[in-house]
Amino acid sequence: MNYTYKVGCSIENLKGVRDFIRESLKNHGVADMQISEIVLAIDEMCSNLMIHSHHCNPDDLFELHILVDKNNPVVFEIVDDGTVFDINQFHEPAIDNIVHQKRKGGLGIRLVKSIMDKIEYQKRSGRNVCRLIKAVHYQ
Repeated sequence: MNYTYKVGCSIENLKGVRDFIRESLKNHGVADMQISEIVLAIDEMCSNLMIHSHHCNPDDLFELHILVDKNNPVVFEIVDDGTVFDINQFHEPAIDNIVHQKRKGGLGIRLVKSIMDKIEYQKRSGRNVCRLIKAVHYQ
C-alpha cells in the first residue's frame, strides 16, 4: 500500500506530517511504540528539510511517501527540490562534546540513525529522494 502527503515547508505543517505517518502505519497494525519512534525520526528529517533546505518557505513543497508491504520493511521517501544534506556523510560530534559545549543541536541526526535501519539518497526525475527504511512489528 502506498500513501502520499504533499506539504509546504512551514514548521506549522509538521503536526499534519506526524498525523499522516501515525494514521498510515496504524492502518496496518504497526506497534504503537514503533510508530512513536518512526514519527520522531521522520519529524526530525522533515523539520531539518524545512528549516535548512527551504528556509521555512511555505510555498516550497515536498512529498512524503510511505510504502507498506507486510512482507518487507516500511519505506519512507521524502521527495523535494531543495539542497541535499546527506546525513550518512555527516559525522556526529561525540555526546561528551555536545554536553560539554552545551550545544543546542547535534542530537537529531544521531536519533534518526539510531531509529531507522537504513538511509539512502538518490535523484529521481531531477528531484532529491531521501529513503528511510525500517523493519516493523505488526500487532
